[in-house]
Amino acid sequence: MQRLGRTRKLFAFLRTYRHELFDEAFQTELAAVYRDSGAGRAPLPPALLAMAVLLQGYVGASDAEAVELTLVDLRWQMVLGRLGALAPAFAQGTLQGFRERLIRAGLDVRLLERTVELARTTGAFDPNTLRQRLRIAIDSAPLEGAGRVEDTVNLIAHAARKVVECVATLLDRRRDQVCRTAGIPLLLETSVKKGLDVEWSDPQQKAAALNRLVQQVASLQRWIAQRLAAEMREPPLQAHVETLAQLCAQDLEPDPTGGVRRRDGVAEDRRVSVEDAEMRHGRKSKTKRFNGYKRHLATDLDSELILAGAITPANRPEAEAVPALQADLARQALVIGELHIDRAYINSPVVDAVLGRGGAVRCKPWVPRARHPGAFTKTAFTIDVRTMTITCPAGETEPFRPGQVVEFDAESCGRCPLRARCTMAAPGAGRTVTMAANELLQVRLRQEMATRRGRTRLRERVAVEHRLAHAVRRQGRRARYRGVRKNTFDLRRAAALQNLETLQRKLPRGAILAAA
Repeated sequence: MQRLGRTRKLFAFLRTYRHELFDEAFQTELAAVYRDSGAGRAPLPPALLAMAVLLQGYVGASDAEAVELTLVDLRWQMVLGRLGALAPAFAQGTLQGFRERLIRAGLDVRLLERTVELARTTGAFDPNTLRQRLRIAIDSAPLEGAGRVEDTVNLIAHAARKVVECVATLLDRRRDQVCRTAGIPLLLETSVKKGLDVEWSDPQQKAAALNRLVQQVASLQRWIAQRLAAEMREPPLQAHVETLAQLCAQDLEPDPTGGVRRRDGVAEDRRVSVEDAEMRHGRKSKTKRFNGYKRHLATDLDSELILAGAITPANRPEAEAVPALQADLARQALVIGELHIDRAYINSPVVDAVLGRGGAVRCKPWVPRARHPGAFTKTAFTIDVRTMTITCPAGETEPFRPGQVVEFDAESCGRCPLRARCTMAAPGAGRTVTMAANELLQVRLRQEMATRRGRTRLRERVAVEHRLAHAVRRQGRRARYRGVRKNTFDLRRAAALQNLETLQRKLPRGAILAAA
């Protein structure tokens, strides 16, 4: 305990507060999903395995390494209460099985919630800070997927290999026998592109190679349909066959000259990996792309605690993560009194919910763009939300409704001396202004942005960016697991560890040692 004053301080904190974190009530919840995984073995305490899951995330260890650390690392033994142990605390399969049961039961969210509950009992925070009506900030960051991303040829070939492997197992044959019998000898090579053996910079050879692969894939599909018709409609073969069909459909289209060709453009919701079905193309900006997921965190700006986390495929808009975050906050009976977000979340239902309760929303407004250099933007127009009217720079006024397009009188625009700076509409037409569905909110946000106090409030959102940066560092830029659900578990674990470090930082070191 004395030596953990400079590095890996969380070990000392967990040793001190392990019984408060895993109290009787929480251990009862964990025990409901825990079963002995080995016949004849004594059952392991669920809190021990749950603590090991946290320690594993803290040091970034694999399952196999975590097992060894329980034997060779005194810090692990100290936290787990196994000082002087002569054997590992658990087997690798036991840890993996417990984690899977934890995810299935949805109790990974309770790990995160318990860190918030612990904050209320340790005395690290002023009770007024941990109030029920909170100032919440939400932000997101990209998470590269764990599955391999491949081009169209390799993607289809990879899926076909999975089909062949499954068929070989079902029929108790060698894979090379299945490939030859089913008419897809390209898969006999270590690489499908080696088997195609063409000059890929030549468009004609590339097109011919693609058609050759597709013809052999079709031969495989027909062969399976003739011999394994019943098995195609049941797991495990069903999933592999459907994946192969999905990849062909999303990336290929008929060629007018015969055969098939690569689809022009990217298919909507395109699957990018065979191994991870939920990975998607995403963009961090106009120039920066990634493949995988987005991670979203909701942070309390006053306590700096992370209250909720969610994972979405990379191609989904940020607003789709908000219902999951709201559900986690509702589980803790927490209400958002002030919401700090970026523009990506402005159309989410949480905004209307906060405003409906009389809360405040802090966000940068959308910036109107000029139609041509020197032209008037929407900010040059006066929008009166009380009378629901909009007035142009020349003084012409029109009524408006959110979500509609306002068209000013064509005759008035035609004789207006400011017409050249206002609109490029054809003669006989007036200036049009598109009113957003949330135009009233945008007006309010622009008014706040124009004041020093409003800009100061917007900068308070930086706290969630710091929390997110720490979680990204701990979780890593690349996903540890495949699929939305498992990566949600990993994000919640990273958030729980971040909360515990926040608690450890706010408590005096002397208090931690004294409590121990």
